[in-house]
Amino acid sequence: MEATTKWVIDPTHSEVGFKVKHMMISTVKGHFESFNATVKSDSDDFQNAQIAVSIDVDSISTKNKDRDGHLKSDDFFNAGEFPQIVFKSKSFDGNQLVGDLTIRNTTKEVTLNVDYNGTAVDPYGNTKAGFEISGDISRKEYGLKWNVVTEAGSIVVSDKVTLVIDAQFVKQQ
Repeated sequence: MEATTKWVIDPTHSEVGFKVKHMMISTVKGHFESFNATVKSDSDDFQNAQIAVSIDVDSISTKNKDRDGHLKSDDFFNAGEFPQIVFKSKSFDGNQLVGDLTIRNTTKEVTLNVDYNGTAVDPYGNTKAGFEISGDISRKEYGLKWNVVTEAGSIVVSDKVTLVIDAQFVKQQ
C-alpha cells in the first residue's frame, strides 16, 4: 500500500457550477466564487480517495445581482443561517463519486459522474490532477422550495439542478 497523498483544490483552475431550467424554456447557469476542497488518496488512480468540499453560499453568482440576492434568501439557500454547502465522499471508483451533500442542514447521499482527465506536471514543477464532475440533485429535497407558476402553467424554476464541476487539484509535498 502506498502512502496517503493529500491534494488541495487549485481555485484559479476550478469552477463549482450549476444549471437549472427557467420557465422550462431556458437554462440559467451559475457558480460559486469561494470554495475549498481536499483529496486524500492512497493510489495514483484516486480509487477510494477521500474527498471533502466546502462551498461558501454567499459567493453564489448567476450574473444577476437581484437573482443572487434572492438565492441567498430564505426562499432558497438562506446564506445567513446556512453559510456552507458541504460534501464528504463515501466512495469513489474512478467513474462515480458517492457521498453526503449537505445544503441548509439537510444531508442526502448523492452519486456524481466523474471524468478523471489525468495528472500532469506544470511548468513550475507542481503535480496537478484534473476532474470533470456532474450530476443532478433535487433542490426541493434540500429545502430550496420557492416557486411560482406562470399563466401558461409552467413552473418558473425547475426542481432538477445539474451540478457541473471542473476541479484541478495540486499534489502536496
